[in-house]
Amino acid sequence: MADTTLASANLGATPKPPMPPEPARTILALDLGTTTGWALRGFDGLITSGTASFKPRRYDGGGMRYLRFTNWLTELNRLSGPIAAIWFEEVRRHAGTDASHVYGGLMATLTAWAELRSIPYEGVPVGTIKRHATGRGNAPKQAMIDAARNRGFSPADDNEADAIAILLWAIETRGGVQ
Repeated sequence: MADTTLASANLGATPKPPMPPEPARTILALDLGTTTGWALRGFDGLITSGTASFKPRRYDGGGMRYLRFTNWLTELNRLSGPIAAIWFEEVRRHAGTDASHVYGGLMATLTAWAELRSIPYEGVPVGTIKRHATGRGNAPKQAMIDAARNRGFSPADDNEADAIAILLWAIETRGGVQ
C-alpha cells in the first residue's frame, strides 16, 4: 500500500504570523476653496488638521492666491512629507460663479503641483464623503462638524470638518477600495 500523500497536521506548530500592517504613509486631504480645509495623516499615524486662507489681498494680482497655494503645498510637503497621496473634495455644482472659478484654479494648481512631484491624487464626490461621515449624502454643514466632533476632532469650521471626513474616508476605505 502506498504512503499517504497528505502530510499530517503538526499540532505543536506555531501559527504563521499575520502580515505586518502597511507602514503609514503621509496622506493629505483637502476641501478646496478660498478658505481651504486640510487634514493630514503623518507617517507616524498622527492626524492634524486646520484651515488655510487664500483670500486675495488688496493689491494682489489674479494669480497670487494660486502662487500662495503652491507655496503652502510645498511647505507642507517639506515639513510633514513626503506626501504619498492627496484626496480632495470633488465638487460638481457651485453656489456661484466666483466660487467655481476659485475651485477650478485651486484644483488646476493642485493637480499640476502633484503631477510635477509624481504624487497620486484623486477627487472624492461630495455625497460619498457626507454619506461616509454622517450616513446621509446630503448632510448639512453642521452635521459634518458634529460628525468630526463625534470622532474626537475639534474642527474650526465646515471646511476643516470636510477635510477630516475626506481623510477618514480615504483611510477607512483605503481610497474607496473597501
